[in-house]
Formats: sequence, C-alpha cells, structure tokens
Amino acid sequence: MKFFVDTADIKEIRDLAATGMLDGVTTNPSLVAKSGRDFFEVLKEICAVVTGPVSAEVTATDAAGMIKEGEKLTKIAKNICIKVPLTWDGLKACKHFTSNGTMVNVTLCFSAAQALLAAKAGATFISPFVGRLDDIGQDGMQLISDICTMYSQYDYFKTEVLVASIRNPVHIIDAALMGAHVATIPPSVLRQLINHPLTDKGLEVFLADWQKTGQKIA
Repeated sequence: MKFFVDTADIKEIRDLAATGMLDGVTTNPSLVAKSGRDFFEVLKEICAVVTGPVSAEVTATDAAGMIKEGEKLTKIAKNICIKVPLTWDGLKACKHFTSNGTMVNVTLCFSAAQALLAAKAGATFISPFVGRLDDIGQDGMQLISDICTMYSQYDYFKTEVLVASIRNPVHIIDAALMGAHVATIPPSVLRQLINHPLTDKGLEVFLADWQKTGQKIA
C-alpha cells in the first residue's frame, strides 16, 4: 500500500518524507487555506519535496472551468495530479486530462456506482471518503471492499483505490487487508501507526539491562 499524507503543511511533509515511506501528498482548498500561504507557492514547494503524485484540486464546477484551472495547475510541476469532484463535469474533465497523460484524482466518492463511473472515465485515483460515511451511520470500509472487488473483475480498469477521510489506524489496516492501493492519511494518524505499548515496554527493559552492564557502543 502506498502512503500519501493529507496536508498542505510543508514542515509535516518534509519530516514524513525523511522516513522514506511517503509516496505522495493530497491537498484541497481547505488544507491550503489553513497554511495561510499562496496556493501556487505551497504546491510548488510540496512538489519539490515529494517525487510522487501531489493532488491539487480545482475550484471550478463546470468542465470548461476545471480544464482551464487544471491546465494552469499542471504547469507547477510534472508530479501534479489534478483533483476533480465526482460530478458529470468532473468526469468530463477527468477524461480530458487522462487522455492527455495527466494524472487525475476523482474525489468525494461515496458509492460503488460513482467509483465505477470514475474508472470508466479513466481516473488515475478514486477517493472514497470512509470517515464521512461512518459519520452518517454507514460503513465506510464496506465501500472500500466493494470498490476493490469490483475493480479486480476487470483487467482494463487501471484506477487505484485511494482511501480518504481516514480517522484512525484501523481504517488503514482494514483498507490494506482489502487490497486498497493507497491511503491518504492525516499526519497525526500516520504517526499513530508506530505506537504499541509492548514496543515501549520492551525498549525500556532493553535499555535498563544495557545500562547495568556499564558498557558503551560509541
């Protein structure tokens, strides 16, 4: 499974990229607004840090507007992935960009039917929002399972399942077990993956035993 980080905080991105586990970044207008910086400057800086896809979302709602904005965004860097909403106009824009070799992330997916349309439009990534489905009493992870199963039936579907709206480490592990290709994760949740009380306890014991020997490695 590939790990994308869902943030526009360049400090967080640099720190996580240093681990070698960061495969890409997803952003949206809300995340960039939180940074308080210029939209294009932020994206350019992120693309310089991360070699993988960096999702940049359009704000237009009509296909022509999305294409116009997307064309401008693609000039930022080669690893820009245009992010469009799962609407009819978004699918038209998706088809335009993928036909020209530009990566597209189709976002705000809440059903398997929508995911099927995105794959038919040639989306590079489909972003089902599991947390938001959980919030309204539906099973977000069941949607991931359904999409992964559906896509696996057809070799000509190249769209990758990018699990979004992740709220906890369990979402990530369950998605990985289902065969989802990518998880886009808030930095705080990504850091939680490493935590386990037995690891902390074991390290404490090892260090205490080592200290008793009075030895040093360096």
